[in-house]
Amino acid sequence: MKDILFVDDDRDLLDSLRARLYKHRQDWAMKFVLSGDEAIAAMEQQHFDLVVSDVRMPGMDGGQLLTVVKQRWPTAMRIIVSGYSDPVQAVRLTSLAHQYVAKPCDGKELENIIERCFYLQELLGQEPLRKMVGRIGKLPAMPKTYGLLQTALAQASVTAAEIGDIVSADAAIASKVLQITNSAFFRLRKPMVRIKDAVTYLGFATVRNLVLSAEIFSQWQAPKGLSDVDPERLQMHAQCAAAACKALAGGRASPDDAWLAGLLHDIGYWILIQECPKELASALELSHAERLPLLECERRLTGATHAEIGAYLLGLWGLPYAIVEAVALHHTPTAVTPHGYDLVGALAVSHAMIDPDNAFAIIPAQPDGCVNAGYLAGLNAPFDWQTAQTRVANALRPT
Repeated sequence: MKDILFVDDDRDLLDSLRARLYKHRQDWAMKFVLSGDEAIAAMEQQHFDLVVSDVRMPGMDGGQLLTVVKQRWPTAMRIIVSGYSDPVQAVRLTSLAHQYVAKPCDGKELENIIERCFYLQELLGQEPLRKMVGRIGKLPAMPKTYGLLQTALAQASVTAAEIGDIVSADAAIASKVLQITNSAFFRLRKPMVRIKDAVTYLGFATVRNLVLSAEIFSQWQAPKGLSDVDPERLQMHAQCAAAACKALAGGRASPDDAWLAGLLHDIGYWILIQECPKELASALELSHAERLPLLECERRLTGATHAEIGAYLLGLWGLPYAIVEAVALHHTPTAVTPHGYDLVGALAVSHAMIDPDNAFAIIPAQPDGCVNAGYLAGLNAPFDWQTAQTRVANALRPT
């Protein structure tokens, strides 16, 4: 049974939601309150897995409420419901809410978002890990990218393509830009995955406010015990993976989705670096000392892998499910039953083909024995293993 708290000063809307969601009463225990103060009082009395709040309310508004929830109950997932499509408000709330639902509230859409949130919650079974990811509102941006963006945005002649190229070089900034663009603030008909399109759609003013927000981005600082972890190296690996995965697009894996999945596949490391530097340092040490896969050491010391942690965050932020799934399974694609050649297969194969000695990863990756020519053939991919190797080699060849 999952516990959900709904907060809105509109009694009629709450009654409508209560009637709409009555069919889920066997799975969801739902409480409906009329103010932020009532919500805080309720959360002090019992645990809630999810909080759904309106933005504009008398007294404590939704943003203030979710600030308190994020600080005091970080394991609770947070959804904002609002009828105002304000980009400034979007930037403000992006560090507080995991999802945004537009008013008038579509009951079916809200049901789908709630169900998806609970599915993602199951991805990280341990409460300490959910608490860690639940606190995430900002990610460390690379100093070089951060500086380039600040300079470019100050120039009157800068173009969306130029800003998009800079954003595309940084997985942390790219993920936040897409989080805002794909929120219901902007009521898109389908998810947007092209960075340049997102920059154009948001406009330079919104992107500038996003980049300069201290609540969303922090400057990179090498954590204690992780002095050997180089952010430039991590980003180079992400760029290699993005190019390689795009080169293997086909079947149900579109080039844009493939590129983005590659760019974001290791976003979980940014979370571990920021929130669990000691555990990651110990995992690196154990991996080196005992020649174990780093993935196995991460699970031993944190209870989950960087792949699962990254996918959980991207899912909470509302990125397309196909990308979330590919990120979660890029080391373990055979954990699910394949349904043809899709994004999971494209990312897993491209990741396996990146030269471990030149992967710019935290440590050289160990090839996944399950991802081979037989695996690719079993997916009915539009090309064979040798052709895939040629495509990846061409994509990674220096220009």
